[in-house]
Amino acid sequence: MTVGVREQPRDAGPPHPRPGPRLGLVGWLTGLAVLVGVGYRLWLLGHAAPPTNSDEAAMGLAALHISRAEDFPVWFYGQQYMGPLEAYLAAPVFALAGGPSLLGLRLPTLALYVLFLLLAWRLTLRLTGDLWFGLLVVALLALGSDRVVKNQLIAGGGYPEMNAAGMALAVLAVDLASGRPGWWLARWAVWGFLAGLMVWVDPLVLPYVVALGAVLVGFCRRQLWGAAGALFGAAAVLGAAPLLLDSLLSGRNPLNAVLAASGANASAGWADRLHGGLLLGPALGMGFCGPGRCATWQLWWALALPLLLALAAATAWHTLRRAPALPTDPALPTDPALPTDSAVPAAGGAGGVAEVPARVAAAVWLALVLAAVGTLGAYTVSSAAGLTPVESSRYLSCLLISLPALLWPVWATARGGPRRPVGDRRGVGSALARPVALALLVATLGTAGHATWQAARTAPATRTAEARHTELVTTLRQLGVRHVIAGYWTCNRLTFATAEQVVCAVVDDALRPGFDRYPAYRREVDAATAPAWVAPTGSPLAHTLDERLRAAPGSLDLVTIDGWRIYLPSA
Repeated sequence: MTVGVREQPRDAGPPHPRPGPRLGLVGWLTGLAVLVGVGYRLWLLGHAAPPTNSDEAAMGLAALHISRAEDFPVWFYGQQYMGPLEAYLAAPVFALAGGPSLLGLRLPTLALYVLFLLLAWRLTLRLTGDLWFGLLVVALLALGSDRVVKNQLIAGGGYPEMNAAGMALAVLAVDLASGRPGWWLARWAVWGFLAGLMVWVDPLVLPYVVALGAVLVGFCRRQLWGAAGALFGAAAVLGAAPLLLDSLLSGRNPLNAVLAASGANASAGWADRLHGGLLLGPALGMGFCGPGRCATWQLWWALALPLLLALAAATAWHTLRRAPALPTDPALPTDPALPTDSAVPAAGGAGGVAEVPARVAAAVWLALVLAAVGTLGAYTVSSAAGLTPVESSRYLSCLLISLPALLWPVWATARGGPRRPVGDRRGVGSALARPVALALLVATLGTAGHATWQAARTAPATRTAEARHTELVTTLRQLGVRHVIAGYWTCNRLTFATAEQVVCAVVDDALRPGFDRYPAYRREVDAATAPAWVAPTGSPLAHTLDERLRAAPGSLDLVTIDGWRIYLPSA
């Protein structure tokens, strides 16, 4: 019989930790999976993969300005939403390295991935006590399709930090709701700060903030009326301070900008939204498709996901209803004579942390499932799901936070145990359910592994393209070019690669002024006497410039290198 959580009185000494079980083979395998996941991403970074773009370069330019103390932006350049946290994380790297680089920009995102992976393992063990299931979760998250590694490594705003923050909120919610002894005020402060910070950084993670916050309200209501609640509120305001101050000073509502970015000002048919949101989106966003497309057989995950959500919600709700209620607020002293909830043992050598009551664990599982449903629903009703389903599948990156909750009932059934998320381990799945569950787990690993292989195959081509861009930078420097006019996807990337030694203004394919995320560059180029033009070979912009050159021979001097065309003003 397991024992539930009883926190000792606050004036008592720390509880004596119980020695955790030795990890043995499963521990070594889990560590190996972590190393493989990190090593795979380091290998990608060594190949300049995933390919960078002008949006990521805009984040890099913000980091460069921060490192020089020239600017401290509240929002991603060129918009009034999405806090540039990645720029603030990369700025110290640039300062220490003596200048900007793509690798320096992405090292913080790699660190965020490692944090996400470790927190996912921690949450899984806290809620299940199953070391082998923890290995499965780590192994799946160590894999990475093209869409997944783009979300995790590209410093394009919001995506790398959302999953780490969401998983941290889940772990902290478990500790607070189950009354884990020690540092409880610090946990409240960190939870509030992370929640406020994510409101500033990117609202895509808000379903997880709301769902896990509801768990805290349900189990820790009495604390919220005291010092813990006050500290929580102050920390949340501090985390969201950039957003709040900007809104107060400027009168802007960042929600309007978020809705515009999601496609609220455009229209897409419901058939397209449902296709992009419920069929393509989950398979792409959760790492089961190749680069930029899904083969028909890879879409099976989209069909399985609703069933997994329903199964996980039903089993969590079943446990939540059957488990006895906690006798009092878990973080307050309790009478040791009172009966307590059944619990999940702390496994994996967790240092003797308190066991998690089954009711708390089921509530957290249910919160993760409901947050996934909310994320999927919000994306599906947006026009982005219908207008740009492939690229917009990044909006579903937070679904990986819910992966342990989705797979636990399947794992329990495949092992011959119950399909319950926590607690009571009685019962065995039916003879049919067990092989189906095992097949589902094998298919999940196999499909994600194949998508990872597809992504890895593109890395050499990405490195070759990056070498061509490096040659472009070298050529411009040799030609003494300081000011450039180019397309959107060329400009910021070129300016970042040269550390602002070359400044670029954006034009569209008809040579009209385009979208300059940093207007100061436009002003500088407009003031230049003879800026050059740069266009990728074979692009519509190159075609337009070639037509101009044919119409007025001698007006421009053409320099060609592999993949690029440079148009210099005639002397």
